[in-house]
Amino acid sequence: MKTLLLSAAAIAMAASGAHAETSGKRIALSNNYAGNSWRQAMLESWEAAGSAAVADGTVAAADAFTTSENQATEQAAQIQNMILQGYDAIVVNAASPTALNGAIKEACDAGLTVVSFDGIVTEPCAWRIAVDFKEMGRMQVEYLAGRIPEGGNLLEIRGLAGVFVDDEISAGIHQGVEEFPKFKISGSVHGDWAQDVAQKAVAGILPSLPDVVGVVTQGGDGYGAAEAFAAAGRETPLIVLGNRQDEMLWWAKQRDENGYETMSVSIAPGVASLAFWVAQQILDGADVPKDLTVPFLTVTQDTLDESLAATPEGSVASTSYELTDAKAVIEGAK
Repeated sequence: MKTLLLSAAAIAMAASGAHAETSGKRIALSNNYAGNSWRQAMLESWEAAGSAAVADGTVAAADAFTTSENQATEQAAQIQNMILQGYDAIVVNAASPTALNGAIKEACDAGLTVVSFDGIVTEPCAWRIAVDFKEMGRMQVEYLAGRIPEGGNLLEIRGLAGVFVDDEISAGIHQGVEEFPKFKISGSVHGDWAQDVAQKAVAGILPSLPDVVGVVTQGGDGYGAAEAFAAAGRETPLIVLGNRQDEMLWWAKQRDENGYETMSVSIAPGVASLAFWVAQQILDGADVPKDLTVPFLTVTQDTLDESLAATPEGSVASTSYELTDAKAVIEGAK
């Protein structure tokens, strides 16, 4: 009877897709920055996926660590410490696409799996998960061209200097301006993907700018830009937003009061949960392509109310990834 029960349990475990191969594995998140709502939502996504996987025995640990000042040297030291602590995989949101490559290579040489996401790295031994950030920038200008065919001056709000995401989105925006030359980027500031930083930066440059018809952004800066224009007594331009709850709330209010219309786009912070499951699948022996692309999350005038209702106060519209979703993304990349 005991043998039969054990056999039944084994069959049930196989049927449920349990991952005994990774039950003793430890995965760590190395995050370079946490100073805005997107990063906080990203960390919450990691915690939700990781804690559930630890609780059901899929992995032994899913710990998260964040550097204090977005310094590549500090993050490299953090990764080296993770190697010494015996983690089996490191998931990285990197401060730089290249400056961490030495530490990443050390981890790979020590037998660790390294998966980068959002802020990806160029070290060939690492896996990369990202959206097409360049297209995300270009499509903003394309959208503005459809709304403002006569063109005009644009203000560009960039993210964290030196980070892959910032460089790619900005390159896409400039590509968009080349495609739609009636627009001109008349000013550019770094908002660090944070509303308060963006508001201060925009307030500082506004006195030197001509009339602005549109603001192209990277996320986490749209509401701050709107506040800066209002404080300066200038007409609110068409601001492309970044899926933050406070931005969408402002957008809905403006829509109801005066018909304001725009769009909002960002990478979903839930990509952290995808990165976790991709790392787990690699540890479990799955054949995973080195580069995985996920779609960015777009909110339109038609989906604004639904997206706003589903987004917690102070957070960001997101998509959560389960193991089955990760497997689908992996298969789709083959």
